[in-house]
Amino acid sequence: HMSLIRQIWLLLLGVLLLAFAGSVVVTVGSARDTLQTQLGLKNSDNANSLALVLSQQKGDRELMGLVVSSQFDSGFYRRIRLLGADGHVLLLREAGSAPRHAPDWFVAALPIDAATGVAQVSDGWRAIGSIDVISHTAFAHDDLWLGSLRSAGAMLVLGLLAGLLAHTVVRRRIQKPLDDTVNQAQKLVAGEFVTVPEPRVPELRRVTRAMNGMVARLKLIFEAQAGQLESLRQQATCDSLTGLVNRKQFMAQLSATLQREDGPTHSGLVLLRVMDLSGVNRQIGHEATDRMIVAVANALQGYAEQVKGCHLGRLNGSDFALCLPVGGMAYETARSLADALGLLLPSFGVGMGVAVGAVEMQRLRPVAQVMSSADGALARAEARGAFSVELGAEPALGVTLRGAEAWRQDIDDALHIGRLHLARFPLINVAHELVHLECPLRLQLEANGPFEAAAGWLPLALRSRVTAAVDERAVSLALADIVRDGVPRCVNLSAASLADSGFAARLRALLMALPRASRQLWLEVPEVAAVEHFELVQELGRQVRPTGARFGLEHAGPQLGRIERLFEAGLDYTKLDASVTQGVAGDLNRSNFVRSMVVMMHGLAVQVFAEGVADAADAKALWRCGVDGITGPWASEQRGDLLG
Repeated sequence: HMSLIRQIWLLLLGVLLLAFAGSVVVTVGSARDTLQTQLGLKNSDNANSLALVLSQQKGDRELMGLVVSSQFDSGFYRRIRLLGADGHVLLLREAGSAPRHAPDWFVAALPIDAATGVAQVSDGWRAIGSIDVISHTAFAHDDLWLGSLRSAGAMLVLGLLAGLLAHTVVRRRIQKPLDDTVNQAQKLVAGEFVTVPEPRVPELRRVTRAMNGMVARLKLIFEAQAGQLESLRQQATCDSLTGLVNRKQFMAQLSATLQREDGPTHSGLVLLRVMDLSGVNRQIGHEATDRMIVAVANALQGYAEQVKGCHLGRLNGSDFALCLPVGGMAYETARSLADALGLLLPSFGVGMGVAVGAVEMQRLRPVAQVMSSADGALARAEARGAFSVELGAEPALGVTLRGAEAWRQDIDDALHIGRLHLARFPLINVAHELVHLECPLRLQLEANGPFEAAAGWLPLALRSRVTAAVDERAVSLALADIVRDGVPRCVNLSAASLADSGFAARLRALLMALPRASRQLWLEVPEVAAVEHFELVQELGRQVRPTGARFGLEHAGPQLGRIERLFEAGLDYTKLDASVTQGVAGDLNRSNFVRSMVVMMHGLAVQVFAEGVADAADAKALWRCGVDGITGPWASEQRGDLLG
């Protein structure tokens, strides 16, 4: 079907052509009538003048012949004829066709038939006869032809000016508002809520106003849905009194910290118990006890907010837990918290106290083993009395103290010598078909040493500020693998790389160099990057998506509803963190939270995948929640043929 703009252009062209043709026809017709009238008047005037001269010749035929010949030779006549009174021809002078520039078709289309000039010739009272004069029309046709060309040229120039003016008007006042409306609709389909300025054209203004109103309404619906999602998250994962995450959610976060590819190699865990909570409740009352519990939670929350990457939760009525993102700080943190609470709790009553147990953790250690050690330390601290701190017996951290330059050199060597490769973990859909391969980078920091996961080298890369170079190399490897086998791959990018002002441009250049492979590449950044650096994530998405690569968030869920302007991030997908999806089969609140998150993200045209799924029951529950794909140990078992 023909577009509206094309129809408008055809209409304008038709109007201009009709106006052009009509103007030329009217102008040329008027010019022909004028020339025809002027030529007739000329014939009449010349006939009268010639008749007057002939009348003075007293009927002398020789003299009259000389006069007629002189007049014929001096003018541009086709014929001069003298007829006697009896109708016989007395004198006749005729000329053949005259040369002309006007084409024959023009002469045939616009004939000029000027009236013959006729006058009476007499000698006194005696009538001699009559003289008739006919002029040639060649000059008249030439003048008419030149005039027609000038008129057509002028009309053509005016038509071009009118067309240019029409083009400007159509483009600015019709096409641009229509393009803006179409772009607005496409953005809406892509999950972005944008408004456009209202045009001046009344009809288009009504359309734009209606579209802007619809976008505003959908935005309000999304914001309400995000608020509802946050409410569901709190119901599923948070303690109602303190607002801290509950035991189930904290244990899921702790498990994810210990098992995640890019989790810390060394970390710490602090358990804190309000001593004799039932006795405190009897002593000061339920309301005062609640206020004390909230005060303890606020003190812990204040510390957790100062240290990026901390996880804080309330395990039960009297127990709190704090997961630290770095090793070697567990006992020091526990001592600081005990001292701070030692100043706070006596204000609630005599005998108030806490016991604190701490333990250092290493990646990939079983959660049950870590918790057992921490519980033992807590029990020893409780036995010692209020505000006591005990450190659990864990193996030494074995951290090698080296400078940033040494670590940078090791990582640079691994990148340039080629001591690196991409691991492969499948992400599958409900039909167990491959969506893409998760490809975390493995680096061999020492020659002949092990290829380490991100947990082993990412902190070093962050400290040495080489994450951008590492991420670019990972993308290059993924593109090369896609060129080789055509299998879609996903690469996770560090949040720190976004701070490099040239990273997005260099990444775009890598993708543009291999456009076909880029359409099979998935790129993702952690959810925390969108929370803390939304504009940088948005800009990276703008750079990446035109290349055909897909862009999304990993480890998402805990803070997804808190990301302002999430609908403007330009995401293609999100991957729900294992702490969100773990145990979803046996927890209705958690299941409702995941289902609501999926509905909200699908409303933004964003796919939703689940990370770290290890249990078949959880996988089945997640399919019922509507997720688009699953990755983790369970998915690897289903598609072991893709591992390598």
